[in-house]
Amino acid sequence: MDARHGTRTLCTALAVTALLATGTGAAAAADASPAPGPTGDGAHALCKRVPKLDRRIARSLKRLDAGAGARGSVSRLQKRVDNAKKAGDSAVATYLQDRLNHRKQLRTDLGTRQKDLAAVRTWCAAHGNGAKAS
Repeated sequence: MDARHGTRTLCTALAVTALLATGTGAAAAADASPAPGPTGDGAHALCKRVPKLDRRIARSLKRLDAGAGARGSVSRLQKRVDNAKKAGDSAVATYLQDRLNHRKQLRTDLGTRQKDLAAVRTWCAAHGNGAKAS
């Protein structure tokens, strides 16, 4: 294994030396530097994503507000909490109640995000979808 490692190191060193001697290595190293990232606020990218974000939020709210028969709904989880309390499973009821509290908070947060996204949509329409002014 040491012989292969030494051979590999020797071949790599020879290749680097050959590249540097011909000047190709310096050009390749200059090209390998990362390009500078965008310096803007990302408005254009956000404006492009507004319809997709709106659909995602609406779909999540629809699921949360669905009836007791729908998976992921607040009412279904509330029914599960009630059933656990009736059965006397306090540990399960506590766990499910914590999940229910989180899900109710999620519904509130998504409603807020939906309102904020409407304001972003209005801004994007007024500012050419966030395109930079040249």
